[in-house]
Amino acid sequence: MYKHPLLDRDKMTPREALQILVEGNQRFTSDREQDKDYKSLIEITKEKQHPFASFLSCSDSRAPVELLFDQALGDVFSVRLAGNIASDKAIGSLEFASKYLGSKLIVVMGHSSCGAVKAACDNFMDGHIGEIINLIKPSIRHEKTVTDTSQRNARNVDFVEKVCALNVKYQIDTIVRCSDIVDDMLHSQQIGIIGAVYDISNGRVDFLEDTFVG
Repeated sequence: MYKHPLLDRDKMTPREALQILVEGNQRFTSDREQDKDYKSLIEITKEKQHPFASFLSCSDSRAPVELLFDQALGDVFSVRLAGNIASDKAIGSLEFASKYLGSKLIVVMGHSSCGAVKAACDNFMDGHIGEIINLIKPSIRHEKTVTDTSQRNARNVDFVEKVCALNVKYQIDTIVRCSDIVDDMLHSQQIGIIGAVYDISNGRVDFLEDTFVG
């Protein structure tokens, strides 16, 4: 079983898992990524996985979780959907990672200039995209600072970024509200959960400390 070089994953706390991610993103943004022996990792992880963190993040091609946090095979259980929406299937995947794979931390991560968030801000509907939009819309209603209706759209960058952050928080609330497994594991301090926003312009991930539970 592959283990993170610094910590025993079975004994890792949610805070320790978060710190690993923070340090990994710092390496990514400063071009100091660690060397990885992928051939050995394939051999080590071929029978079993033990990710220390699980992610619900956006499908955007510019936001690959493992790269942003300088992690390797077997480190991160990644669920990616446009708009980082907490659909039933996404929640089920996070439940599996937490309860049965031993992941210590759930991260819900949005990103700047998110196409799905912009589409929701403009009430864009086409095919199954509407299903995604409907799961983001509550975050638009929660945004109260922009009162001018002519500014509540995707052309307003500030509005989009505010909705993005609110969407991260709303999806966290949805996960906890809809998942007895996650809620129970949070209350028993077996896992933690936190929100984050990735800035595609500079590579930096900002964790939303006010969302941390664990």
